[in-house]
Amino acid sequence: MNEEFFQERYPEGYPRSIDADKYESVIEIFDGFIKRFAAKPAFSCLGQTLTYAELDRQSAAFAAYLQNETTLEKGDRIAVQLPNILQYPIVVFGAMRAGMVVVNTNPLYTEREMEHQFNDSGAKALVVLANMADKAEKVVPNTGIKHVIVTNVGDMHGTVKRLLINSVLKYVKKEVPDVSIAGTVPLRKALARGAAKSYTPVRVERNDVAVLQYTGGTTGVAKGAMLTHRNLIANMLQCHGLFNMVLSEGKESVVAPLPLYHIYAFTVHCMVMLQTGNHSILIPNPRDIPGFIKVLQNNEFTGFVGLNTLFVALCGQEAFRALDFSKLKLTISGGMALTNDAAEQWKKVTGCEIAEGYGMTETSPVVSFNPPGFVKLGTIGMPVAGTACKVIDEEGVEQPVGEPGELCVKGPQVMKGYWQRPEATAETITEDGWLKTGDMAVISDDGYMKIVDRKKDMIIVSGFNVYPNEVEDVVVSHPDIVEAAAIGVPDAKSSEAVKVFVVSTNEDLTVEAIREWCKERLTGYKVPRHIEFRDELPKTNVGKILRRELRDAELAKHK
Repeated sequence: MNEEFFQERYPEGYPRSIDADKYESVIEIFDGFIKRFAAKPAFSCLGQTLTYAELDRQSAAFAAYLQNETTLEKGDRIAVQLPNILQYPIVVFGAMRAGMVVVNTNPLYTEREMEHQFNDSGAKALVVLANMADKAEKVVPNTGIKHVIVTNVGDMHGTVKRLLINSVLKYVKKEVPDVSIAGTVPLRKALARGAAKSYTPVRVERNDVAVLQYTGGTTGVAKGAMLTHRNLIANMLQCHGLFNMVLSEGKESVVAPLPLYHIYAFTVHCMVMLQTGNHSILIPNPRDIPGFIKVLQNNEFTGFVGLNTLFVALCGQEAFRALDFSKLKLTISGGMALTNDAAEQWKKVTGCEIAEGYGMTETSPVVSFNPPGFVKLGTIGMPVAGTACKVIDEEGVEQPVGEPGELCVKGPQVMKGYWQRPEATAETITEDGWLKTGDMAVISDDGYMKIVDRKKDMIIVSGFNVYPNEVEDVVVSHPDIVEAAAIGVPDAKSSEAVKVFVVSTNEDLTVEAIREWCKERLTGYKVPRHIEFRDELPKTNVGKILRRELRDAELAKHK
């Protein structure tokens, strides 16, 4: 469907257009909001707050260090392997201000994954948290990295608290290993050296790559999506207009539990929230639910960014349910499908509905969003301004309204391509600019879209298509089930059968009870033939359930 189809259906207040060429670079925007909101808080973490002015000063010092104290040049790649701590925005914006390309790197990566990403990207520098520097110690000699900068969790705090935090982590909790990497520079020393030098502004153009954002590798080897300054700016403007339907500039505090190195959180917190002068409350370890809730108890918050598994985990805690949610205006969901049960539970607990969006690494990431005040549960909303969407069949023929097909996207937020992978780029982006998402979707006549599943996750039972999301949504609506994952397993009679892995709060819940629940709510061929109880389901570090891991283990049993 073209943009006009969706624009005619946008509700009142939904932004209809953006100027993707309004700014030349992310740094131009950065310079603007830093001056405008200088005294306001930009990021808080572990009781310490970084104002916009401090972010300006510290990131300029880091840029000056890179320019004057290293061999790095404009366009070089710098890997940033940090969790949600104050150092992350300082390092990322410092690198961008020096004209370099940020390679966001998951701190939980294995050595094999790190080595692949560093070599594939051609990274020449690495900023890493001391807690996981032992992996870097083993990997760096096998890469082209020439400069390693190490930081401790408490490095941005005052002297007393810094020593306390860092000492407890190293000597009490034993979370910081002893490492020796030749030429390593502590981040605090790098910032001090940079502060003594002058930062020279670097001119970058809107089509220059700003970030190399690696995909999860679910369709093969992890690839670096080249996100340009224009891509990031476009998606920032697209989201800005939507969030501003309920949020105000310079007045909001938004909880940031999802990792900033993930493009979803990066765009929300490092682009939109900063451009609007708002405050992000960083949660370094969202898996520590009691610690997470304690942070919420000590902070007023008006926005929350999360995903399905996190909403479920929090709502299950009495301490969370006892919080004051009177100021909460906007809750955003992305990264994985939002179940109706999780959405309804969150609204019951917080009084705030969840606005689900959809996106990909390759689209910077937001493609569509449920407009606040006009949310339709079970959908991914409508395409953001300047974005066209369509669905196609196996032959590439566009399907009419109401018919499922592979979702394709065109807009200014679509990546430049995959880093040094022209063939993979050509397979994903057509010559006329349509990006094939690999997700099966339906476009409704009202302009709202629904993802029915990943193309490759589809289960085919006796020739009928079964979408795991639909099965999972029914299973988790059972009052005794908190999580579920559905996959297809080989079956002699029907080619494939549905198998569901469940996490239950009731030890007495039986397989037959679950099956009867499903029979009442699903067509016969969609009812799980196999059900397995698990204490937990495998997930990525951002909480996305790994169906692939479950499927691979099942397939191995049938070999």
